[in-house]
Amino acid sequence: MIRPACEEQPPLVLVVDDDEDVRTAISELMLSVGIEAECCASTRDLIESPLLDRAGCLVLDVRMPGASGLDLQQHLASAGISKPIVFLTGHGDIPMSVQAMKAGAVDFLTKPVRDQTLLDAVTAGIERDIAERANAQIVHEQVERYATLTPRESQVMREVALGRLNKQIAYDLGITEITVKLHRSNVMRKMQAASVGELIRAWEKLPAEVREPAPA
Repeated sequence: MIRPACEEQPPLVLVVDDDEDVRTAISELMLSVGIEAECCASTRDLIESPLLDRAGCLVLDVRMPGASGLDLQQHLASAGISKPIVFLTGHGDIPMSVQAMKAGAVDFLTKPVRDQTLLDAVTAGIERDIAERANAQIVHEQVERYATLTPRESQVMREVALGRLNKQIAYDLGITEITVKLHRSNVMRKMQAASVGELIRAWEKLPAEVREPAPA
């Protein structure tokens, strides 16, 4: 069974299909390889479920009563939920598959589908979600550390990340090289960076809006 490095709960596959037999078959297939699964009969049931917060992926039918699977994909994206989706449908066509894949779907499969093909797609979805969650956690930690810097330290970090030398930074900011070295040391300590390379990687992890130059 696939387990995330930073999640207490194991990955969960959410199966959304209005056909009970399909839901049961997919759920049993997942459980047969040690992957936990939960089923919903409609997109509304899924939206109201707290299980969306769990690491994992969706196995989603396209055409269902009410909102379609593609509608749900758009809804989740607009809500900032990047849950990986494996579409599984008996009524798919090329325009549908193109739309789904362009919007970030892991795969677009047609029924009937080989068990291994579905398992491979689900595995890829789970791995993507785990990786994205791990990256989001790193970004969160870097943003928190960056928030502890003074405005001047933020400026120095930006200049160091851009490859500027201490004397260049001192000239640009109107301070001495000794002061730059002091700020740089503080930045390295607060950002928990053991080298300039690590500091640059930390800078690159920060969201664009956070990396805006701080006022003097």
